[in-house]
Amino acid sequence: MLLAAGAALAAAVVSPIRFEEIAERAGLQFTTHSSPTEHKNQPETMVAGVALLDYDNDGYLDVYFVNGAAIPSLQKESPMYWNRLFHNNRDGTFTDVTEKAGVKGEGYGMGAAVGDFDNDGWPDIYVVNVTANHLFRNNHDGTFTDVAAKAGVTGGILDGKKMWSVSAAWLDYDNDGLLDLFVSNYCKWDVNKDPWCGPSPQLRAYCHPKNYKPLPDTLYRNNGDGTFTDVSAAMGLDKHLGKGMGVAIGDYDGDGFMDVFVANDNHPNFLFHNLKAKKFEEVAFQNGAAYAEGSNVVSGMGADFKDVDNDGRPDIWHTAIENETFPLYRNVDGEQFFDVTSKSGLWGTRDMSGWSNGIFDFDNDGWKDLFVARGNVLDNIARFSIRKYEEPNSVFRNLGKGKFQDVTAEAGPDFQKPAPHRGVAFGDMDNDGRIDAIVTVLNGPVKYFHNTTQTGNHWIELKLVGVKNNRMGIGAQIRVTGEDETKQYSQVTTAVGYACSSDPRVHFGLGASKVIREIEIRWPTRIVQTVRDVPVDQVLTVVEKADAGPSKMN
Repeated sequence: MLLAAGAALAAAVVSPIRFEEIAERAGLQFTTHSSPTEHKNQPETMVAGVALLDYDNDGYLDVYFVNGAAIPSLQKESPMYWNRLFHNNRDGTFTDVTEKAGVKGEGYGMGAAVGDFDNDGWPDIYVVNVTANHLFRNNHDGTFTDVAAKAGVTGGILDGKKMWSVSAAWLDYDNDGLLDLFVSNYCKWDVNKDPWCGPSPQLRAYCHPKNYKPLPDTLYRNNGDGTFTDVSAAMGLDKHLGKGMGVAIGDYDGDGFMDVFVANDNHPNFLFHNLKAKKFEEVAFQNGAAYAEGSNVVSGMGADFKDVDNDGRPDIWHTAIENETFPLYRNVDGEQFFDVTSKSGLWGTRDMSGWSNGIFDFDNDGWKDLFVARGNVLDNIARFSIRKYEEPNSVFRNLGKGKFQDVTAEAGPDFQKPAPHRGVAFGDMDNDGRIDAIVTVLNGPVKYFHNTTQTGNHWIELKLVGVKNNRMGIGAQIRVTGEDETKQYSQVTTAVGYACSSDPRVHFGLGASKVIREIEIRWPTRIVQTVRDVPVDQVLTVVEKADAGPSKMN
């Protein structure tokens, strides 16, 4: 099945990308609690992520929020620290079903990743924590069971201690039809033992990452029997120490095996090249994705790995803090990445601090735009700097041909309000064909940015169902061809941004096109399936055909 983009792109209606903040009205009443203390514990400034999933398979996205815990116990000592699951009532409102679902969690949370690890057709939730991680298996009846210990995925161990996990990504790295699990780990840390960091002898601040020792990331292989094996050492990951934040997956060289990008905090980024499931080779330096412009390490935060210029090759975009820019690495030949941040019009991000982010087409014109949840790291920075702790979020319109324009000022009055934003997950919450954003706020109420962009442009969303491949189709690559043969590309993934998990359905904006000439799906096992003459403006479920044959996607 291929998508309508040709004449559609040329005739796409251009109007402001706009959002309305409706969390309170929708019943999404959730506040992140990081338990800030005078000790300035590093995790206090970093929570927390949010995940979108259709946990009851009713066709509408539900919302799962990750929360912190009390300090120094690092436990959820009261309901204010619970993780929360909200059911989508399909009428624009949500209901808190946390207690019934059994997903309040334990320990100090960071983020979440959604995937169907047992291929039963029901999405499961992996929660990464400073403390032990959770794997909430979906019981098909509105409840979940934490099977992390039984499955062997409570978190990587180093020097006898569980490593602090920040983000995770589900992927089928060996293409065996079972979802494996990649976890980014941050740094060595102990509660109430952070060093004293300025900005003065009298005023304590959260410390620079250089004050903490790095950690390796973790890779779990799915054994197919409900358990996982830690293959980090066997696959070559244990030798690479970093301060992992956002994780994103993409097949950058087109060999059919998912590669992994990790945005590291004040450490060179990692690009783990999947050598056909035999090993992962870290190639960020030689391939141009380790450093930002000027060959500097930056405070890598959130990351996304999608094609921004419609050339069929996934590009990499990640966030950082002020004075560093949000680097955009263009995939030029399936091997090398060039930092095109300045050339693409994103140099203005040098004045911003960003956390979670995403690459999505918010105005359905056929070009993927950029969204970032912004907020500074230091809560007392305003006393010593003109910069603000609270910042508004930002959205950048894709003008085509590798150019972006900051259109934040046009995005509506709600979008201009600053806050210490952290996580953001993306999805079509009401199935109207427009991508919405759920944004968490550090020690503040969540924001639900409902996309109200008015263009009349068309769209399609694809929900893939694997048979031989993993049930969610994660890692499947999709090419959509319009009426004039213009093509767009994307892939199935839930790993987007920082500590967050987005809609597994793949969204394409179609501009003025009223029919899709062709949608072509290359499943992880290299099986290629094609659907032609597809009507627009629908959520389309595509079940893998067992009789589809191998092919090459151009």
